[in-house]
Amino acid sequence: MMLTSIYQYSWFLFAFEIQKNWGWSLASLGLIYTIFHYTSTLVMPFSGMIADSCGPRRVALGASFLVAAGFILCAFFPHPWAFPLFYGLGGIGCGVLYGVSIATAIKWFEDRRGLASGLVALGFGGGTALFNLIIVRMLEILGLTTTLFYLGILMLAFLVPLSFVYAYPPASRAGTGVRAANAGSFAGPRDFRPLQMLSTRQWYLIYFSFSVTVSLVLLFGAQMKHLAREYDLPDPHFSLLLVLFPLANGASRVLAGVISDRFGRSITMVAFYTLLGLSILLLLLFGRSPLIFVSLVILASLLGGAPFALYPAVIGDFYGSRYATTNYGITYTAKAWAGLISGWFCGALAAYFGSFTVPLALVASASLLAAGLSLPRFLKAPPCLTRQPDGGS
Repeated sequence: MMLTSIYQYSWFLFAFEIQKNWGWSLASLGLIYTIFHYTSTLVMPFSGMIADSCGPRRVALGASFLVAAGFILCAFFPHPWAFPLFYGLGGIGCGVLYGVSIATAIKWFEDRRGLASGLVALGFGGGTALFNLIIVRMLEILGLTTTLFYLGILMLAFLVPLSFVYAYPPASRAGTGVRAANAGSFAGPRDFRPLQMLSTRQWYLIYFSFSVTVSLVLLFGAQMKHLAREYDLPDPHFSLLLVLFPLANGASRVLAGVISDRFGRSITMVAFYTLLGLSILLLLLFGRSPLIFVSLVILASLLGGAPFALYPAVIGDFYGSRYATTNYGITYTAKAWAGLISGWFCGALAAYFGSFTVPLALVASASLLAAGLSLPRFLKAPPCLTRQPDGGS
């Protein structure tokens, strides 16, 4: 998860270099970022079905080769027609590895799904805290194409051996009903197949809220360097963000998972999404101060990683563990829409209006809407789940 996170959370470093050296437009760079999110999310339902049927190990192994190949091929073919294609190819591998990693966590640790998914998602959210400063130095010394080549070799060397670690728990353990922490305790008498999940109204609330809340943190992942330039952020402050933004993003996933295990998923979502939207509105008002800009971006990151821990846990709570990889894979396609919003759409709006004020205001408002839709009166377990006596958390 740490290595694959480079595709998403170091993209703004690559995008800035591309624009500076090759002159590609903001819209075209946003399109590459959008393609990555579409390929990395739309593949997950299909890879999830294969992993649920055949186990995760071979699926993870194939995905590891794709992740490495994406960067290596981008290095060899740095052309407008080829770069989006190969970056998207790497995105397929990233999506598959993300899906089987999260699913493995929630299958093994059913009674602490929030914490388990949060800890695994921490790798993807916080991984670039280890790599970003190194990547900046590599770009300065080696240039973009050589940097991408070496990163691809690094991924190949580590991901292939690590893929052999993946394994799901025995079937007798994976299918049991467990207590879920959402407005009470629930246990599922049966596991929902994908079509059964799609027949519940709760899933559509989850899908919409996932799309709009994730778009905020992805917007910073796509446009951080351009935002820093718009707000005249000094270089030392930007270097601080390179480390603290992914760390806060990763910590958000663990924090949200732990809180949701204790107090419930819906309440946690309402609190996190409300504060997330307000933090962006405050950024628009007071972000010209470098200290306030850095503080509010870190706060947004600390809140914005929450969906990546909350929704896999909710899908497990509501729809069971047996088809968790497939069900969450379908749900995770919401990130494709978030990628479209944060990449191409916000890039096009920024180019049209000459700043990121309108895009930031839109995604902040959408986060506040998602907070309202996540209230327990709207987001509650499907009727076919039966209530069980509370037994503590």
